[in-house]
Amino acid sequence: MLQIEIDRLNKHYAGFHALKDINIAIPRGSFVALVGPSGCGKSTLLRTLAGLEKTSSGDIRIAGTSVIGKPPRERDVAMVFQSYALYPHMDVEHNMNYSMRLKRRPKPEIAERTRAAAETLGLGSLLDRLPKALSGGQRQRVAMGRAIVRNPKVFLFDEPLSNLDAALRVHMRSEIRKLHERLKATSVYVTHDQVEAMTMADHIVVMRAGVVEQQGSPLDLYDKPANKFVAGFIGSPAMNFIPAIVSPDGHSLTIEGDAATMLVLDRKLAPGARLWAGLRPEHLSLTPVAGSLAIDAVVASVESTGSMTFIMVAVGAQQLVVAHSGRPGVEKGGAVRLHISPRNIHLFDRETELAVSG
Repeated sequence: MLQIEIDRLNKHYAGFHALKDINIAIPRGSFVALVGPSGCGKSTLLRTLAGLEKTSSGDIRIAGTSVIGKPPRERDVAMVFQSYALYPHMDVEHNMNYSMRLKRRPKPEIAERTRAAAETLGLGSLLDRLPKALSGGQRQRVAMGRAIVRNPKVFLFDEPLSNLDAALRVHMRSEIRKLHERLKATSVYVTHDQVEAMTMADHIVVMRAGVVEQQGSPLDLYDKPANKFVAGFIGSPAMNFIPAIVSPDGHSLTIEGDAATMLVLDRKLAPGARLWAGLRPEHLSLTPVAGSLAIDAVVASVESTGSMTFIMVAVGAQQLVVAHSGRPGVEKGGAVRLHISPRNIHLFDRETELAVSG
């Protein structure tokens, strides 16, 4: 059953079209990430879901009921912001249950919901502490606890981990995902970090300039990007793109600026077509495998993190990044031969930037 339905949603600001015909269907209990660069409209979409922004046209339905025109308090959603927005003079317990006390809910209900949320989030021993005595991660859990006690139909997260350091972000990603699974909640999570989206979400919506570029499971977006933008946005390090031309027989590519390199395809394409060939850094190998294609390159630089080595290479006039597990023993200026399977070559039209399947 669908918990959220967004149907042809548009949002205008004084001549600026912020959201353009957005269509998204979110099943009950799913974790959906809205991801894209700054200014793509993802936070505007989340605020529109919450009722903090008015729609210009279109419909939003939560649990089958249209919420257009309804204020936030009548939408049964809870929002967790990048800023923790805790009351500094209230302890953890009173920060968490403040909204319930405002609604004059029965005291036993307030106490039970607060206890349950605190237990879920590991805050049971911190209920009497003020926010100033908490770490960043603890404050973020209090902010989530405040949302949990409301028992909403939908949780909305607006880049909640942006203020945390890298190590704590990794930990909190896991905590939020575990929390989602325990509560069997429906969650919509905004982030500019595609790694967060890939590791946390069941379903990802990639946005750019107010438009949904593609949506699907994390692996669908990784394996079958609909266009060059999605291909370059999903995956870390980002996909390499090299300009290429389809050979007269339609079965191979010639890299522009390096006529000596010919990539034989596993499909037939229109002869002479001008394409972008997309090669993921992790699909480029220094070791040949059965059926792989060879690309001769020169090492431009080497960056090692210990377990991984990132090798920047030149193929003619083109620059590529190779992600290698371990320490390959290559040096700047050295010649290397790269290998890639034909099935791992993504192709995009040079003009439309849409994926080309052949």
